[in-house]
Amino acid sequence: MDDYSDDMNCGFNHFEDGKAVMTDIGGKAVTPRFARVECRVWVGRRVLEMILGGGVKKGDVLGAARLAGIMGAKKTPELIPLCHNISLTHCKIDFETDRDNGEVIIRAEARTDGRTGAEMEALTAASVAALTVYDMCKSANRGIIIRDIRLLEKSGGKSGVYKADENGTG
Repeated sequence: MDDYSDDMNCGFNHFEDGKAVMTDIGGKAVTPRFARVECRVWVGRRVLEMILGGGVKKGDVLGAARLAGIMGAKKTPELIPLCHNISLTHCKIDFETDRDNGEVIIRAEARTDGRTGAEMEALTAASVAALTVYDMCKSANRGIIIRDIRLLEKSGGKSGVYKADENGTG
């Protein structure tokens, strides 16, 4: 897999002299920022039918996962140590189901107008939504698999636009 790189220095920017630091974004321009991510949760066909039919004892799985994901996005800097606290202007979570493979596909979007992007917020939203699906369905299947969380698209800032290809690379 090829590494994504932009015109900026491709080195890690959270380290100075081998020590973890928060990146200084003070000199960056305020621009509209957007990120869209995807995550897959394999629950199995039987459990997926329970989710879709309202048969999960804990309640509305996708509704709870949507709310948890949005809440997770808002808490991102509390969970990721060097992540900046940004003011989200929008967070959206959508679900698609794949009955043949017994999967819930989670897509999360985050938007902000700021000096740094919203990728971490979108990734956190999808992750927390996926963990909520697991939590609500674990009594029916402990073998649930959360996989393939990835950035699909981002825009804004100096590095511009990124769009993943079908293989997940840029």
